[in-house]
Amino acid sequence: MIRAMRKNGLVLAFVALLSTGLIAITDALTKDTIAEQQRLQLLNVLNQVIPTSMHDNPLYKSCTMVTSPELGSKSPMPAYIATKDGKTTAIAIEAIAPDGYNGAIKILVGVDTNKTVLGLRVLSQNETPGLGDKIELSVSDWALSFNNQKIESADDKRWHVQKDGGQFDQFTGATITPRAVVNAARKAAWYVSENLDTIVRQPQDCGDAS
Repeated sequence: MIRAMRKNGLVLAFVALLSTGLIAITDALTKDTIAEQQRLQLLNVLNQVIPTSMHDNPLYKSCTMVTSPELGSKSPMPAYIATKDGKTTAIAIEAIAPDGYNGAIKILVGVDTNKTVLGLRVLSQNETPGLGDKIELSVSDWALSFNNQKIESADDKRWHVQKDGGQFDQFTGATITPRAVVNAARKAAWYVSENLDTIVRQPQDCGDAS
């Protein structure tokens, strides 16, 4: 009986060791592939908020970490600096809308040197399908309404949903979500506009941050 138990224990230990080894090997073999897919996905989104015609540098690598309450997070957020012929043309910055209907919404906003928002994309969200998820470009074209919108002040009256006197559409039955995104985008865009030189001078030290 004891011998059988020991035998079974050894078998289980061997199987566990083999499983751990296979997982480690699989992770090692796929790590580079996953990293490359993440890089391509990030580059694709960056090129959506800053057109490729506006930069000739490796945008996903030209990244610095910035911290500001205006970005909706206590943690540093990545800012990607676009340059062409050695001159800064725009910055794409990540920000958090903390007051979405179902929690925080992460966005990416592209802003040029003339205080114009080039584009906005949602990076992550948990909003209600069929209602709040219309902030996603894959669901509706609402995010395109930010394209080429200039921001003039920290509380630019146009940078609100229509229900609050602004220019951005809200969704029927789901005003909270677009309001949260518009407010976060306004704050992030103004932060970049007012701190562009400071951001550009920071060390580019966030590596493969996404």
